[in-house]
Amino acid sequence: MGNKSLNIEITGIRLEIDKKSRNYIMKKMTKLVDYIPRRARDVAFAAVRIEQVNQKNNNKYECEVVLTLPDKKLVARDAAPNVLASVDIVEAKLRSQIRKYKTERLENTRRGGILARAKSILRRRK
Repeated sequence: MGNKSLNIEITGIRLEIDKKSRNYIMKKMTKLVDYIPRRARDVAFAAVRIEQVNQKNNNKYECEVVLTLPDKKLVARDAAPNVLASVDIVEAKLRSQIRKYKTERLENTRRGGILARAKSILRRRK
């Protein structure tokens, strides 16, 4: 098995994040490691920001996650009446973005064989 950890920073704005919510967020974000390419797992970083948005009669919780990968930043945000629901929605959005990221990377390297891989490595180093 590979490395099953992800560096995660959780921040609450106008909101104190309790232990139950923190554990739930960690569990959901750690599941994303399965979708991240192996070579990117060591440097991947997730910044989770949960903000309580007060509206006239009800509170909403806005969750934003910025997932930093070696050559791209993926951002997902959503609001829901519950902290856990907003985390679920954002996790699903990030999962689909990671899938797109992986297919783009695979298509680029497969297009021209070994020469294309060498060129992409040189471009990333610049």
